Amino acid sequence: MTAPARYVLDTNVLVHSVRRDAVWDRIRAAYDLLAIDPTPLISIVTVGELRSLAAQHHWGKAKLDQVAFLLGYFVRIPVQADDLIDAYVAIDSAMANRGHFLGKNDLWIAATAAVTGATLLTTDADFDPLVPDFLRRDFIPTRRPPSPPPSPESPP
Repeated sequence: MTAPARYVLDTNVLVHSVRRDAVWDRIRAAYDLLAIDPTPLISIVTVGELRSLAAQHHWGKAKLDQVAFLLGYFVRIPVQADDLIDAYVAIDSAMANRGHFLGKNDLWIAATAAVTGATLLTTDADFDPLVPDFLRRDFIPTRRPPSPPPSPESPP
């Protein structure tokens, strides 16, 4: 029997939760992040990003309560561990050598996934160049694929 997957959540996953939008509905249906064991991980960088977004966009009480719940629920991973710093350096330098640059916060989140061995759950395609060399990731598109056209045999 294989162990259940462990996830590191990108900040955008939490933003969709706060918004309670259709993307969050799909994420919740596919992953059930608030009920799975082991509890998903978040980088401490995600804590800063989410709180900053809340301040920038003047989120109201309901959204701030959701932020507080999420940040208290998921397991926070700090960035000061040497292995995490080493992973950051390795990912940043490899990407720079390939001419691909990630945002610094994304680098920390990617390093967190790499060091913990968890699968990164994201709606952000910027992480694609890191797969499979540095991490595993599940990509959740923010738009549903178009429905196939009806078959010619379908009644109008």
